[in-house]
Amino acid sequence: MHFRIILRVLGLLLMVFSVAMLPPAGLSLWYDDGAFYSFAWSFVFILAAGLLLWLPVLRNRDELRTREGFLITGLFWVVLGTAGSLPLYLSTDAALSYTDAFFESFSGLTTTGATVMTGIQDLPESIRFYRQQLQWMGGMGIIVLAVAILPMLGVGGMQLYRAEMSGPMKDNKLAPRIAETAKALWLIYVGLTAAAGLGYWLAGMSPFDAVGHAFSTVAIGGFSTHDASIGHFNSGAIEFIAIVFMLLAAANFGLHFVAFRTRRPGQYLRDPEYRFFLLLIFGLMGVTTLSLWATTSETGWQALRIGAFEATSIMTTTGYASTGFAHFPLFLPFLLFMASFMGGSAGSTAGGMKSIRILLLWKQGVREVKRLIHPNGVFPIKVGRTEVPDRVLSAVWGYFSVYVFVFLVLLIAMLATGLDFVTSWSAVGAAMNNLGPGLGAVASNYASIPDASKWLLCFGMLMGRLEIFTLIIIMSPMFWRR
Repeated sequence: MHFRIILRVLGLLLMVFSVAMLPPAGLSLWYDDGAFYSFAWSFVFILAAGLLLWLPVLRNRDELRTREGFLITGLFWVVLGTAGSLPLYLSTDAALSYTDAFFESFSGLTTTGATVMTGIQDLPESIRFYRQQLQWMGGMGIIVLAVAILPMLGVGGMQLYRAEMSGPMKDNKLAPRIAETAKALWLIYVGLTAAAGLGYWLAGMSPFDAVGHAFSTVAIGGFSTHDASIGHFNSGAIEFIAIVFMLLAAANFGLHFVAFRTRRPGQYLRDPEYRFFLLLIFGLMGVTTLSLWATTSETGWQALRIGAFEATSIMTTTGYASTGFAHFPLFLPFLLFMASFMGGSAGSTAGGMKSIRILLLWKQGVREVKRLIHPNGVFPIKVGRTEVPDRVLSAVWGYFSVYVFVFLVLLIAMLATGLDFVTSWSAVGAAMNNLGPGLGAVASNYASIPDASKWLLCFGMLMGRLEIFTLIIIMSPMFWRR
């Protein structure tokens, strides 16, 4: 293990991250909201920490290998969660304990959207903006951003890209060089953010709210500048725009690249994974709408508006709320929450197990039924016209098995902290799926749960963000053997 290259990369990335303190610091001066020194001191501390790591190994030219890439990826999220918590902890207006500051920071960076903060609309504008910015930075993975920057600093990025972008389709590159791939992804990401911000502004949001919600919508994060989330605006137009951009952000960003390059929007419907995702999410909208219409006093239009928005928000793992799905009648809260386990497409900013894995599990189940009927038959599994190798199917089953095992371990640990079953089950699911809101005591925020539970959930967020295997690899004894 080349620890010098690890220190060098972490130092460089911390110095890059320190720049994130400057926009909210400038905003604090503009609004004169009293939070300037929280960001100024955080900038100094993070930059100094990066320099202390980087300077002793400045001249090191060791090659970054796959093992170091996995370790850097895992360490970087922990280090960034710590660095990102500084302005929240130093702010007297936020008044957070260190556990709460780290939880809020980590939830933002992993785009989980679980919050411990209340009275958000009364906080300084710079703090409110910073929370949204954290999600925007985490949305496409700060590691992918670093991949675009590190080659210019003399550090390759392929190993980092593979560790961050896990999933069945992770080896597909949009451009021959990894830096070009990362830049293409970020151009698409920035373009979608700008379009979402413009749409929100035209629909009636203030420029501040429009930018903040564009950040968290495209990142599929769910943080809002108001306690009532999107429901604060009580606008069908704003909710419609949110639905459109949540659906776009839940698509594989490689699909956006191909559709833009070929100028053929029909590419979205030709993609088997995204077609499968749209089929399920529109079905979920229909079931939610009909159930609300039949069991509540909502009119047909109101039921459609609420049902479509909440179904999209939860299944894409965004976590926005217009009314709060936890209070829906009958089976709806559990149905919607279970939908978040699938999430969006691989290569998107969504959480969950990803649509392609669920599609492959379904096809594998259908094949096993056919084999029972025709034991000597050969039934290849295809996604579109492409046959899926058995190695990929084995990897999907392995991921699913490990996911269930980790979920059960965290669930038992959460129950051991004294929480009830519904709260524990939904909190673990919301963390591992990077969803945010849960059921029970965590339906609106996580402020009331014990500190031990919050640290467990941070671990679950990291597992979900790195899609489990990256962290499992780092924790295995085999990884550390020579």
